[in-house]
Amino acid sequence: MQAPTPLTPPLAIVPSATLPHNLEAEAALLGALMIDNRLVEDVQLKLGTQHFFEPLHGRVYEAILKLVDRRMTATPVTLKPLFDADPEMMAIGGTSYLAALTEQSAALIAARDFAQQIYDLALLREMIRVGREMATNAFDTAAGVEPLAQIEAAELALYKVAEQGEVAGSVKTFGVATRLAIEMADRAMKSGSHLSGFTTGLDALNLKLGGLHKSDLIVLASRPAMGKTSLATNIAFAAAQRFVRDTADGVEAGQSSGAGVAFFSLEMSADQLATRVLAEQSGVNSEELRKGKISQSEFNSLARAAGALSDLPLFIDDTPALSIAALRTRARRLKRQKGIGIIVVDYLQLLQGSSRAANENRVQEISEITRGLKTLAKELEVPVLALSQLSRAVENREDKRPQLADLRESGTIEQDADIVLFIYREEYYHAMKQPDEEDVDKYAKWKDRAEKLHGLAEIIVAKQRHGSTGTVPLTFHKTTTKFSDRANDAYLPERYD
Repeated sequence: MQAPTPLTPPLAIVPSATLPHNLEAEAALLGALMIDNRLVEDVQLKLGTQHFFEPLHGRVYEAILKLVDRRMTATPVTLKPLFDADPEMMAIGGTSYLAALTEQSAALIAARDFAQQIYDLALLREMIRVGREMATNAFDTAAGVEPLAQIEAAELALYKVAEQGEVAGSVKTFGVATRLAIEMADRAMKSGSHLSGFTTGLDALNLKLGGLHKSDLIVLASRPAMGKTSLATNIAFAAAQRFVRDTADGVEAGQSSGAGVAFFSLEMSADQLATRVLAEQSGVNSEELRKGKISQSEFNSLARAAGALSDLPLFIDDTPALSIAALRTRARRLKRQKGIGIIVVDYLQLLQGSSRAANENRVQEISEITRGLKTLAKELEVPVLALSQLSRAVENREDKRPQLADLRESGTIEQDADIVLFIYREEYYHAMKQPDEEDVDKYAKWKDRAEKLHGLAEIIVAKQRHGSTGTVPLTFHKTTTKFSDRANDAYLPERYD
Protein backbone atom coordinates (compact mmCIF):
# COMPACT_ATOMS: atom_id res chain seq x y z
CA MET A 1 0.00 0.00 0.00
CA GLN A 2 1.35 3.37 -1.03
CA ALA A 3 2.06 5.84 1.77
CA PRO A 4 -0.24 8.89 1.77
CA THR A 5 1.17 12.06 0.28
CA PRO A 6 1.98 14.52 3.05
CA LEU A 7 -0.24 17.60 3.13
CA THR A 8 1.32 20.83 1.94
CA PRO A 9 -0.02 24.40 2.02
CA PRO A 10 -2.09 25.22 -1.09
CA LEU A 11 -0.03 28.35 -1.68
CA ALA A 12 3.54 27.47 -2.40
CA ILE A 13 6.19 30.10 -2.03
CA VAL A 14 5.92 32.28 -5.12
CA PRO A 15 9.34 33.11 -6.59
CA SER A 16 9.85 36.87 -6.36
CA ALA A 17 10.73 37.07 -10.07
CA THR A 18 7.23 35.85 -11.00
CA LEU A 19 5.35 38.26 -8.73
CA PRO A 20 3.35 40.94 -10.62
CA HIS A 21 5.68 43.82 -11.58
CA ASN A 22 6.73 46.10 -14.43
CA LEU A 23 10.32 47.29 -14.15
CA GLU A 24 10.03 49.28 -17.40
CA ALA A 25 7.12 51.31 -15.98
CA GLU A 26 9.12 52.00 -12.80
CA ALA A 27 12.15 53.16 -14.80
CA ALA A 28 10.02 55.31 -17.12
CA LEU A 29 8.25 56.99 -14.18
CA LEU A 30 11.55 57.81 -12.44
CA GLY A 31 12.89 59.29 -15.68
CA ALA A 32 9.77 61.42 -16.11
CA LEU A 33 10.00 62.70 -12.52
CA MET A 34 13.65 63.74 -13.04
CA ILE A 35 12.75 65.53 -16.30
CA ASP A 36 9.78 67.39 -14.77
CA ASN A 37 9.78 67.62 -10.96
CA ARG A 38 6.25 69.07 -10.99
CA LEU A 39 4.93 65.57 -11.68
CA VAL A 40 5.89 64.65 -8.11
CA GLU A 41 2.80 66.51 -6.86
CA ASP A 42 0.57 64.27 -8.98
CA VAL A 43 1.95 60.92 -7.88
CA GLN A 44 3.28 61.20 -4.33
CA LEU A 45 -0.15 61.17 -2.64
CA LYS A 46 -0.84 57.68 -3.96
CA LEU A 47 2.60 56.20 -4.62
CA GLY A 48 5.05 55.33 -1.85
CA THR A 49 8.56 53.88 -1.95
CA GLN A 50 7.16 50.53 -0.82
CA HIS A 51 5.16 50.22 -4.05
CA PHE A 52 8.26 49.76 -6.21
CA PHE A 53 9.20 46.16 -6.97
CA GLU A 54 12.88 46.99 -7.52
CA PRO A 55 14.36 48.25 -4.19
CA LEU A 56 16.85 50.48 -6.04
CA HIS A 57 13.97 52.19 -7.86
CA GLY A 58 12.26 52.73 -4.51
CA ARG A 59 15.36 54.42 -3.10
CA VAL A 60 15.73 56.65 -6.17
CA TYR A 61 12.06 57.64 -5.85
CA GLU A 62 12.55 58.43 -2.16
CA ALA A 63 15.60 60.57 -2.97
CA ILE A 64 13.62 62.51 -5.60
CA LEU A 65 10.85 63.21 -3.06
CA LYS A 66 13.34 64.44 -0.46
CA LEU A 67 15.07 66.82 -2.85
CA VAL A 68 11.77 68.23 -4.12
CA ASP A 69 10.55 68.63 -0.53
CA ARG A 70 13.66 70.75 0.18
CA ARG A 71 12.83 72.87 -2.88
CA MET A 72 15.87 71.50 -4.73
CA THR A 73 15.83 70.28 -8.32
CA ALA A 74 15.95 66.50 -8.63
CA THR A 75 18.05 65.55 -11.69
CA PRO A 76 20.64 62.86 -12.44
CA VAL A 77 23.31 65.41 -11.50
CA THR A 78 21.84 66.33 -8.08
CA LEU A 79 21.03 62.68 -7.32
CA LYS A 80 24.49 61.38 -8.29
CA PRO A 81 26.25 62.08 -4.93
CA LEU A 82 23.52 60.17 -3.10
CA PHE A 83 24.16 56.97 -5.09
CA ASP A 84 27.92 57.03 -5.79
CA ALA A 85 28.53 54.45 -3.07
CA ASP A 86 25.28 52.49 -3.49
CA PRO A 87 26.26 48.80 -4.05
CA GLU A 88 23.23 48.01 -6.22
CA MET A 89 23.81 51.12 -8.35
CA MET A 90 27.46 50.19 -8.80
CA ALA A 91 26.44 46.65 -9.79
CA ILE A 92 24.51 47.95 -12.83
CA GLY A 93 27.22 50.31 -14.03
CA GLY A 94 27.10 53.26 -11.60
CA THR A 95 25.19 56.53 -11.55
CA SER A 96 25.14 56.73 -15.36
CA TYR A 97 21.97 54.65 -14.93
CA LEU A 98 20.22 57.78 -13.61
CA ALA A 99 20.97 59.67 -16.83
CA ALA A 100 19.82 56.67 -18.88
CA LEU A 101 16.42 56.83 -17.12
CA THR A 102 15.78 60.33 -18.51
CA GLU A 103 16.35 59.35 -22.15
CA GLN A 104 12.67 58.38 -22.65
CA SER A 105 11.14 61.86 -22.75
CA ALA A 106 7.92 60.38 -24.17
CA ALA A 107 7.29 58.94 -20.69
CA LEU A 108 6.22 62.43 -19.56
CA ILE A 109 2.87 61.95 -21.29
CA ALA A 110 2.06 58.68 -19.51
CA ALA A 111 3.67 59.36 -16.10
CA ARG A 112 0.36 59.22 -14.20
CA ASP A 113 -0.58 55.96 -15.93
CA PHE A 114 2.80 54.45 -15.00
CA ALA A 115 2.26 55.49 -11.36
CA GLN A 116 -1.22 53.91 -11.31
CA GLN A 117 0.07 50.65 -12.76
CA ILE A 118 2.98 50.49 -10.31
CA TYR A 119 0.50 51.04 -7.46
CA ASP A 120 -1.96 48.40 -8.76
CA LEU A 121 0.78 45.80 -9.17
CA ALA A 122 2.02 46.54 -5.64
CA LEU A 123 -1.50 45.84 -4.33
CA LEU A 124 -1.55 42.51 -6.14
CA ARG A 125 1.81 41.57 -4.60
CA GLU A 126 0.49 42.57 -1.17
CA MET A 127 -2.59 40.39 -1.69
CA ILE A 128 -0.32 37.46 -2.54
CA ARG A 129 1.72 38.10 0.62
CA VAL A 130 -1.43 38.24 2.79
CA GLY A 131 -2.79 35.10 1.15
CA ARG A 132 0.47 33.30 1.74
CA GLU A 133 0.44 34.25 5.43
CA MET A 134 -3.21 33.22 5.75
CA ALA A 135 -2.47 29.80 4.30
CA THR A 136 0.65 29.32 6.45
CA ASN A 137 -1.19 30.33 9.64
CA ALA A 138 -4.14 28.09 8.77
CA PHE A 139 -1.81 25.08 8.63
CA ASP A 140 -0.56 25.85 12.14
CA THR A 141 -2.53 23.46 14.37
CA ALA A 142 -0.76 24.25 17.63
CA ALA A 143 -2.83 24.08 20.81
CA GLY A 144 -2.99 27.84 21.21
CA VAL A 145 -4.33 28.56 17.71
CA GLU A 146 -7.67 30.42 17.58
CA PRO A 147 -9.24 30.15 14.08
CA LEU A 148 -11.69 33.03 14.64
CA ALA A 149 -8.84 35.30 15.72
CA GLN A 150 -7.00 34.31 12.53
CA ILE A 151 -10.06 35.18 10.43
CA GLU A 152 -10.32 38.60 12.11
CA ALA A 153 -6.60 39.20 11.55
CA ALA A 154 -6.95 38.18 7.89
CA GLU A 155 -9.92 40.52 7.39
CA LEU A 156 -7.96 43.36 8.95
CA ALA A 157 -4.95 42.63 6.73
CA LEU A 158 -7.11 42.60 3.59
CA TYR A 159 -8.86 45.80 4.64
CA LYS A 160 -5.48 47.50 5.09
CA VAL A 161 -4.55 46.43 1.56
CA ALA A 162 -7.80 47.90 0.24
CA GLU A 163 -7.43 51.21 2.05
CA GLN A 164 -3.85 51.89 0.90
CA GLY A 165 -3.56 55.13 -1.03
CA GLU A 166 -6.91 56.47 0.20
CA VAL A 167 -5.19 59.56 1.60
CA ALA A 168 -5.76 61.36 -1.70
CA GLY A 169 -9.50 61.09 -1.21
CA SER A 170 -9.41 62.83 2.18
CA VAL A 171 -8.33 66.18 0.71
CA LYS A 172 -11.31 68.29 -0.33
CA THR A 173 -11.36 71.75 -1.88
CA PHE A 174 -13.24 74.42 0.04
CA GLY A 175 -15.83 74.38 -2.74
CA VAL A 176 -16.51 70.67 -2.16
CA ALA A 177 -16.61 71.19 1.61
CA THR A 178 -19.12 74.03 1.33
CA ARG A 179 -21.32 71.96 -0.99
CA LEU A 180 -21.41 69.19 1.61
CA ALA A 181 -22.33 71.74 4.28
CA ILE A 182 -25.17 73.11 2.12
CA GLU A 183 -26.44 69.58 1.45
CA MET A 184 -26.48 68.90 5.19
CA ALA A 185 -28.40 72.14 5.87
CA ASP A 186 -30.86 71.32 3.05
CA ARG A 187 -31.43 67.87 4.53
CA ALA A 188 -32.09 69.39 7.97
CA MET A 189 -34.57 71.87 6.48
CA LYS A 190 -36.46 69.25 4.47
CA SER A 191 -36.63 66.77 7.35
CA GLY A 192 -39.18 69.03 9.06
CA SER A 193 -37.57 68.33 12.43
CA HIS A 194 -34.30 70.29 12.17
CA LEU A 195 -32.32 67.10 11.68
CA SER A 196 -29.01 67.26 9.87
CA GLY A 197 -27.97 63.88 11.27
CA PHE A 198 -29.73 60.65 12.22
CA THR A 199 -32.69 60.77 14.58
CA THR A 200 -32.45 59.86 18.26
CA GLY A 201 -36.20 59.31 18.42
CA LEU A 202 -36.48 62.15 20.95
CA ASP A 203 -37.57 65.55 19.61
CA ALA A 204 -35.97 67.55 22.45
CA LEU A 205 -32.62 65.79 22.02
CA ASN A 206 -32.81 66.11 18.23
CA LEU A 207 -33.44 69.83 18.62
CA LYS A 208 -30.42 70.22 20.87
CA LEU A 209 -27.99 68.08 18.84
CA GLY A 210 -29.43 68.19 15.34
CA GLY A 211 -29.33 64.39 15.42
CA LEU A 212 -26.32 62.06 15.39
CA HIS A 213 -23.77 63.28 12.85
CA LYS A 214 -21.53 61.19 10.64
CA SER A 215 -17.90 60.82 11.81
CA ASP A 216 -18.82 61.90 15.36
CA LEU A 217 -17.89 60.05 18.54
CA ILE A 218 -20.73 60.53 21.02
CA VAL A 219 -20.05 59.43 24.60
CA LEU A 220 -23.13 58.68 26.73
CA ALA A 221 -22.18 58.31 30.39
CA SER A 222 -23.89 57.88 33.75
CA ARG A 223 -23.67 56.11 37.08
CA PRO A 224 -25.18 52.59 37.19
CA ALA A 225 -29.01 52.32 37.13
CA MET A 226 -29.47 55.71 35.44
CA GLY A 227 -30.62 54.07 32.18
CA LYS A 228 -27.77 54.54 29.72
CA THR A 229 -28.32 51.14 28.05
CA SER A 230 -32.05 51.90 27.87
CA LEU A 231 -31.40 55.25 26.18
CA ALA A 232 -28.95 53.60 23.77
CA THR A 233 -31.50 50.94 22.78
CA ASN A 234 -34.17 53.65 22.42
CA ILE A 235 -31.93 55.58 20.02
CA ALA A 236 -30.85 52.47 18.10
CA PHE A 237 -34.46 51.32 17.66
CA ALA A 238 -35.69 54.77 16.62
CA ALA A 239 -32.97 55.15 13.96
CA ALA A 240 -33.56 51.65 12.55
CA GLN A 241 -37.35 52.10 12.54
CA ARG A 242 -37.08 55.51 10.83
CA PHE A 243 -34.89 53.94 8.13
CA VAL A 244 -37.49 51.24 7.44
CA ARG A 245 -40.28 53.83 7.30
CA ASP A 246 -38.34 56.18 5.02
CA THR A 247 -37.43 53.29 2.71
CA ALA A 248 -41.11 52.29 2.47
CA ASP A 249 -41.97 55.92 1.65
CA GLY A 250 -39.44 55.97 -1.20
CA VAL A 251 -36.88 58.19 0.54
CA GLU A 252 -33.35 57.59 -0.75
CA ALA A 253 -30.95 56.00 1.74
CA GLY A 254 -28.67 59.04 1.70
CA GLN A 255 -31.59 61.36 2.55
CA SER A 256 -33.12 59.26 5.33
CA SER A 257 -32.93 60.44 8.94
CA GLY A 258 -32.69 56.80 9.97
CA ALA A 259 -30.04 54.14 9.46
CA GLY A 260 -29.18 50.53 10.09
CA VAL A 261 -27.53 50.08 13.49
CA ALA A 262 -24.71 47.82 14.70
CA PHE A 263 -25.09 47.35 18.48
CA PHE A 264 -22.00 45.91 20.18
CA SER A 265 -23.26 44.71 23.56
CA LEU A 266 -20.33 43.67 25.73
CA GLU A 267 -22.39 43.60 28.93
CA MET A 268 -25.75 42.08 27.97
CA SER A 269 -26.58 39.12 25.74
CA ALA A 270 -28.50 39.59 22.49
CA ASP A 271 -31.69 38.06 23.95
CA GLN A 272 -31.53 40.34 27.01
CA LEU A 273 -31.16 43.35 24.75
CA ALA A 274 -34.01 42.15 22.51
CA THR A 275 -36.18 41.68 25.62
CA ARG A 276 -35.58 45.33 26.54
CA VAL A 277 -36.53 46.56 23.07
CA LEU A 278 -39.67 44.39 23.03
CA ALA A 279 -40.69 45.68 26.47
CA GLU A 280 -40.16 49.28 25.34
CA GLN A 281 -42.23 48.86 22.18
CA SER A 282 -45.02 46.61 23.50
CA GLY A 283 -45.51 48.47 26.78
CA VAL A 284 -45.09 45.26 28.80
CA ASN A 285 -43.36 45.59 32.18
CA SER A 286 -39.75 44.49 31.52
CA GLU A 287 -39.27 43.04 35.01
CA GLU A 288 -42.49 41.01 34.81
CA LEU A 289 -41.48 39.91 31.32
CA ARG A 290 -38.17 38.50 32.56
CA LYS A 291 -39.99 36.60 35.32
CA GLY A 292 -42.67 35.33 32.95
CA LYS A 293 -45.43 37.05 34.98
CA ILE A 294 -47.40 38.35 32.01
CA SER A 295 -50.98 37.80 30.91
CA GLN A 296 -52.08 36.26 27.64
CA SER A 297 -53.03 39.67 26.27
CA GLU A 298 -49.59 41.03 27.19
CA PHE A 299 -47.97 38.04 25.52
CA ASN A 300 -50.04 38.72 22.39
CA SER A 301 -48.84 42.36 22.42
CA LEU A 302 -45.29 41.07 22.77
CA ALA A 303 -45.71 38.65 19.85
CA ARG A 304 -47.17 41.41 17.64
CA ALA A 305 -44.23 43.69 18.50
CA ALA A 306 -41.75 40.90 17.75
CA GLY A 307 -43.37 40.28 14.35
CA ALA A 308 -43.32 43.96 13.47
CA LEU A 309 -39.66 44.32 14.48
CA SER A 310 -38.30 41.13 12.92
CA ASP A 311 -37.05 42.90 9.77
CA LEU A 312 -35.56 45.86 11.62
CA PRO A 313 -31.98 46.66 10.44
CA LEU A 314 -30.65 46.38 14.01
CA PHE A 315 -27.70 43.99 14.29
CA ILE A 316 -26.56 42.88 17.75
CA ASP A 317 -23.06 41.55 18.41
CA ASP A 318 -22.87 40.28 22.00
CA THR A 319 -19.33 38.89 21.85
CA PRO A 320 -17.78 39.48 25.30
CA ALA A 321 -14.32 40.97 25.92
CA LEU A 322 -13.93 42.34 22.38
CA SER A 323 -10.70 44.11 21.56
CA ILE A 324 -10.86 47.47 19.82
CA ALA A 325 -9.14 45.89 16.81
CA ALA A 326 -11.74 43.09 16.61
CA LEU A 327 -14.61 45.56 17.00
CA ARG A 328 -13.27 47.70 14.15
CA THR A 329 -12.95 44.59 11.94
CA ARG A 330 -16.54 43.53 12.67
CA ALA A 331 -17.87 47.06 12.18
CA ARG A 332 -16.19 47.29 8.77
CA ARG A 333 -17.74 43.98 7.80
CA LEU A 334 -21.23 45.11 8.86
CA LYS A 335 -20.76 48.38 6.98
CA ARG A 336 -19.75 46.47 3.85
CA GLN A 337 -22.36 43.69 4.08
CA LYS A 338 -25.34 45.37 5.76
CA GLY A 339 -24.75 49.06 5.06
CA ILE A 340 -25.08 50.07 8.72
CA GLY A 341 -25.03 53.83 9.41
CA ILE A 342 -24.74 53.97 13.23
CA ILE A 343 -22.54 52.06 15.68
CA VAL A 344 -23.38 51.65 19.38
CA VAL A 345 -20.86 50.28 21.91
CA ASP A 346 -22.11 49.21 25.36
CA TYR A 347 -19.86 49.96 27.03
CA LEU A 348 -16.45 51.54 26.53
CA GLN A 349 -14.67 50.24 29.66
CA LEU A 350 -15.42 46.62 28.70
CA LEU A 351 -13.44 46.92 25.47
CA GLN A 352 -9.84 45.75 25.46
CA GLY A 353 -6.91 47.59 23.94
CA SER A 354 -3.69 46.07 22.66
CA SER A 355 -1.69 43.95 25.08
CA ARG A 356 1.06 46.58 24.99
CA ALA A 357 -1.30 49.37 26.11
CA ALA A 358 -2.85 47.13 28.75
CA ASN A 359 0.57 46.37 30.18
CA GLU A 360 1.39 50.07 30.51
CA ASN A 361 -1.70 51.25 32.43
CA ARG A 362 -5.47 51.40 32.19
CA VAL A 363 -5.58 55.09 31.27
CA GLN A 364 -3.31 54.40 28.28
CA GLU A 365 -5.53 51.50 27.25
CA ILE A 366 -8.73 53.63 27.44
CA SER A 367 -6.95 56.34 25.46
CA GLU A 368 -6.16 53.81 22.72
CA ILE A 369 -9.78 52.62 22.72
CA THR A 370 -11.32 56.12 22.44
CA ARG A 371 -8.89 57.07 19.68
CA GLY A 372 -9.77 53.82 17.91
CA LEU A 373 -13.50 54.56 18.13
CA LYS A 374 -13.03 58.11 16.84
CA THR A 375 -10.88 56.80 13.98
CA LEU A 376 -13.58 54.22 13.19
CA ALA A 377 -16.25 56.95 13.09
CA LYS A 378 -14.22 58.99 10.59
CA GLU A 379 -13.12 55.96 8.57
CA LEU A 380 -16.64 54.55 8.06
CA GLU A 381 -18.30 58.00 8.14
CA VAL A 382 -20.85 56.93 10.76
CA PRO A 383 -21.70 58.24 14.24
CA VAL A 384 -20.32 56.03 17.00
CA LEU A 385 -22.32 56.13 20.26
CA ALA A 386 -20.11 54.79 23.05
CA LEU A 387 -21.51 54.25 26.53
CA SER A 388 -19.25 54.92 29.51
CA GLN A 389 -19.21 54.52 33.27
CA LEU A 390 -18.68 57.45 35.63
CA SER A 391 -16.38 57.41 38.63
CA ARG A 392 -17.66 57.19 42.21
CA ALA A 393 -16.73 60.86 42.75
CA VAL A 394 -20.35 61.70 41.84
CA GLU A 395 -21.63 59.94 44.94
CA ASN A 396 -19.39 61.99 47.22
CA ARG A 397 -20.87 65.35 46.17
CA GLU A 398 -24.02 67.05 47.41
CA ASP A 399 -24.98 67.85 43.79
CA LYS A 400 -25.06 64.48 42.04
CA ARG A 401 -25.23 65.92 38.54
CA PRO A 402 -22.28 64.46 36.54
CA GLN A 403 -19.39 66.60 35.30
CA LEU A 404 -16.76 65.95 32.61
CA ALA A 405 -14.17 65.23 35.31
CA ASP A 406 -16.32 62.28 36.48
CA LEU A 407 -15.60 60.23 33.35
CA ARG A 408 -13.70 57.11 34.42
CA GLU A 409 -10.12 57.00 33.10
CA SER A 410 -11.08 60.29 31.48
CA GLY A 411 -7.62 60.90 29.95
CA THR A 412 -8.75 61.21 26.33
CA ILE A 413 -12.47 60.38 26.52
CA GLU A 414 -13.33 64.05 26.91
CA GLN A 415 -10.72 65.04 24.32
CA ASP A 416 -11.66 62.52 21.62
CA ALA A 417 -15.44 62.81 22.00
CA ASP A 418 -17.33 65.26 19.79
CA ILE A 419 -20.34 65.12 22.11
CA VAL A 420 -20.53 64.07 25.77
CA LEU A 421 -23.98 63.31 27.22
CA PHE A 422 -24.79 62.53 30.86
CA ILE A 423 -28.00 60.97 32.19
CA TYR A 424 -29.20 62.27 35.52
CA ARG A 425 -32.34 61.19 37.39
CA GLU A 426 -32.79 62.94 40.73
CA GLU A 427 -35.59 60.49 41.50
CA TYR A 428 -32.98 57.73 41.92
CA TYR A 429 -31.00 59.62 44.56
CA HIS A 430 -34.10 60.99 46.31
CA ALA A 431 -35.37 57.43 46.86
CA MET A 432 -32.24 56.71 48.92
CA LYS A 433 -33.11 59.54 51.33
CA GLN A 434 -36.44 58.06 52.44
CA PRO A 435 -36.98 58.94 56.14
CA ASP A 436 -38.72 56.86 58.75
CA GLU A 437 -42.49 56.87 58.20
CA GLU A 438 -42.98 57.60 61.89
CA ASP A 439 -41.47 61.05 61.30
CA VAL A 440 -44.72 62.23 59.74
CA ASP A 441 -43.70 65.75 58.65
CA LYS A 442 -40.36 64.74 57.17
CA TYR A 443 -41.89 61.70 55.45
CA ALA A 444 -44.71 63.81 53.99
CA LYS A 445 -42.25 66.31 52.53
CA TRP A 446 -40.13 63.49 51.15
CA LYS A 447 -43.15 61.80 49.56
CA ASP A 448 -44.38 65.05 48.05
CA ARG A 449 -40.97 65.65 46.49
CA ALA A 450 -40.82 62.01 45.28
CA GLU A 451 -44.14 62.44 43.46
CA LYS A 452 -42.86 65.57 41.73
CA LEU A 453 -39.65 63.83 40.68
CA HIS A 454 -41.36 60.64 39.48
CA GLY A 455 -40.22 59.80 35.95
CA LEU A 456 -38.21 62.99 35.50
CA ALA A 457 -34.86 62.64 33.75
CA GLU A 458 -32.27 65.03 32.37
CA ILE A 459 -29.81 64.57 29.53
CA ILE A 460 -26.90 66.90 30.27
CA VAL A 461 -25.07 67.94 27.11
CA ALA A 462 -21.68 68.59 28.74
CA LYS A 463 -19.73 68.96 25.49
CA GLN A 464 -20.79 69.58 21.90
CA ARG A 465 -18.48 70.64 19.08
CA HIS A 466 -21.42 71.61 16.87
CA GLY A 467 -23.44 73.70 19.28
CA SER A 468 -24.20 74.78 22.81
CA THR A 469 -24.21 72.75 25.99
CA GLY A 470 -27.19 72.55 28.31
CA THR A 471 -29.82 70.22 29.74
CA VAL A 472 -32.58 68.38 27.87
CA PRO A 473 -35.59 67.36 30.02
CA LEU A 474 -37.03 63.88 29.33
CA THR A 475 -39.35 61.36 30.96
CA PHE A 476 -38.14 57.90 32.01
CA HIS A 477 -40.72 55.11 32.16
CA LYS A 478 -39.21 52.73 34.69
CA THR A 479 -41.47 49.74 34.00
CA THR A 480 -40.67 49.64 30.27
CA THR A 481 -37.16 51.23 30.56
CA LYS A 482 -38.12 53.78 27.91
CA PHE A 483 -37.23 57.45 27.57
CA SER A 484 -39.67 59.85 25.95
CA ASP A 485 -40.11 63.59 25.42
CA ARG A 486 -41.56 65.39 28.42
CA ALA A 487 -45.01 66.85 28.02
CA ASN A 488 -44.30 69.71 30.42
CA ASP A 489 -41.32 71.69 29.14
CA ALA A 490 -41.55 74.06 32.10
CA TYR A 491 -39.39 71.76 34.19
CA LEU A 492 -36.03 73.38 34.92
CA PRO A 493 -36.30 76.00 32.14
CA GLU A 494 -33.31 77.89 33.52
CA ARG A 495 -31.11 74.82 32.86
CA TYR A 496 -32.15 74.46 29.22
CA ASP A 497 -30.03 76.75 27.04
